[in-house]
Amino acid sequence: MDDAQATVSCRNVWKIYGPKADRIVGTPDADLPRAELLEKRGCVAAVRDVSFDVAKGEVFVVMGLSGSGKSTLVRMLNRLHEPTAGQVFVDGEDLVALDDDHLRDVRRRKISMVFQHFGLLPHRLIVDNVAFGLEIQGVDKEQRETKANEVLETVGLGGWGRSYPDELSGGMQQRVGLARALCTDPEIMLFDEPFSALDPLIRRDMQDEVIRLQREVRKTMIFITHDLAEALKLGDRIAIMKDGKFVQVGTPEDVVSHPADDYVSDFTRDVPRAHVLTARTIMRSPNGEHAYAGDVASDMVVQSLLPLVVKDDRPFRVVEDGDQIGVVDRETVLAAMVEA
Repeated sequence: MDDAQATVSCRNVWKIYGPKADRIVGTPDADLPRAELLEKRGCVAAVRDVSFDVAKGEVFVVMGLSGSGKSTLVRMLNRLHEPTAGQVFVDGEDLVALDDDHLRDVRRRKISMVFQHFGLLPHRLIVDNVAFGLEIQGVDKEQRETKANEVLETVGLGGWGRSYPDELSGGMQQRVGLARALCTDPEIMLFDEPFSALDPLIRRDMQDEVIRLQREVRKTMIFITHDLAEALKLGDRIAIMKDGKFVQVGTPEDVVSHPADDYVSDFTRDVPRAHVLTARTIMRSPNGEHAYAGDVASDMVVQSLLPLVVKDDRPFRVVEDGDQIGVVDRETVLAAMVEA
């Protein structure tokens, strides 16, 4: 992706903790396994030479096990953690080069963050918690309350503005955190494992809420998780992270159907491929067919194609942006189901 087209770009970003950490980057020691680097130099490399681009309106998910470096990485995107080396661009501007005043302005106006722990102010009303970012910006009380109540409606908490955080369930509190992040109308939203502390059913509801909101507001989202199912559900693209590095970056289909190595294969082994692979992935070229049962969207998943091909022997045209790009039929769908 061209830097000019990316809302967020990272270039060769490192985060090393320990004495004289900056002297390790660019040396042979930088490639040592973590245990050896710690023993030799007393340092820990949390993020190693990571580069990526995120397009405007994209949901980019970084997933990995505990200690992989994913939370450290996302916190460098707004300089909550200072990179040891590298550049972090937002709309072409390198945040690493900004002075404190300019950085604060970017954080207030362009970037919001949703944390795993809600971080609500217990002594303040929900409406004031949601409007906190606008208060920091100096927006007057009437305007910020109006905006906060609008956003509470958007996240399904209309009417709760005069309550206090301890009157809300965990899932509702996380919705408040989401509303707070949305209230300043940021261009970029960062999510640091926001749903991992929630019960499974509430977690699923919150994932659905993010998907719904993204359809409505089209923010650029960078989402951190250790849960592959969550990554596959939310991400336009997924980065798999291990030991501070990206192992693979691709669409959910790419990661599931073409794992880069054994590490990714282990992650994706139990994924129901029929829920991830799409008509675009399994389609074949037209073979002189003239009679079609109908059209299917290129992003329709195999699981949804199955009832269509069971009912009709004829092939279906795979259509993208109004044009036919391929064909699926009973044979291609069943073959994908068997592989799944």
